[in-house]
This record gives sequence, structure tokens and C-alpha cells, in this order.
Amino acid sequence: MDSNGQVSLEYMLIFAVSLILLIAFTLPMTDMTIRNTLDVSDSLDVKSDLSKLSNAIESVYGQGQGSKQSVNIISKDSHRIDVSDSHVSCRLKLNDGASKLVNVDCNSNLKRTSIPIGKGTNTIIVEWPVGSENMKIYEI
Repeated sequence: MDSNGQVSLEYMLIFAVSLILLIAFTLPMTDMTIRNTLDVSDSLDVKSDLSKLSNAIESVYGQGQGSKQSVNIISKDSHRIDVSDSHVSCRLKLNDGASKLVNVDCNSNLKRTSIPIGKGTNTIIVEWPVGSENMKIYEI
């Protein structure tokens, strides 16, 4: 009878040690995977926002003088959107401390500028005033 109890105790100890080793190796990998997934999600969110802004810029550029559009951007963090006549871009800080440049192409006659985006809802106006050679973009 004692040998059966000893075998059960040894089995439980081996199982416990194996479980501890499994947890010790998988938790850091799981944390890294979650961080990478959040980085991809944040990148896609920023790219979607830049695409909305790019579509508004191209729409105003195509409609000509006197046109105006507004774009609402909901952001989880503060960013700076860089705008030029050929693209809209944003440098995104990743969870590992690195940064990634998210870039969307667009055609316009905007002068090079940058727009600060705060946490929460931001409304950006793209307009081409009547009698002006260049479009304007600003946050309200």
C-alpha cells in the first residue's frame, strides 16, 4: 500500500514541476504576443484614420476652390500627423519602445504642415478657400 502512495506523490510532484516550467516559459511569450498584437491593432487604427484624412484631402482637391470637409479622428494616444502635397503620415510609438512610420499617399496642393492630435475625439477641417491658391488643413 505504501508504494502506491509513493507513486502517486511522485506523479503529482512531476506534474507540478512540469506545470511550473510550462508556465515559466509560456507567460513571457504570451506577453510578447499580446504586445505585438496591440501594436498591429494600433497601426491599423492609425492607418485607417490617415486614410479617412487622405480621402477628405483628395475630395477637396478634386472639388476645387470653395470646398470643405471635416474628418473626425478618435485617438487612444496623442500623435502628430504630418501632411504634405503627396502624403499623410504619422510616427507611431510601439510597445517595445521602437517607432513605426505609417504613411498614406494622397494628391493635393497642401503646404507641408503637422497637426497635433490629442487623446479622444479630434475634428480636422480640410478646405480650399475661394480665391486661394492652396488648400488649408487645421484642427478645431
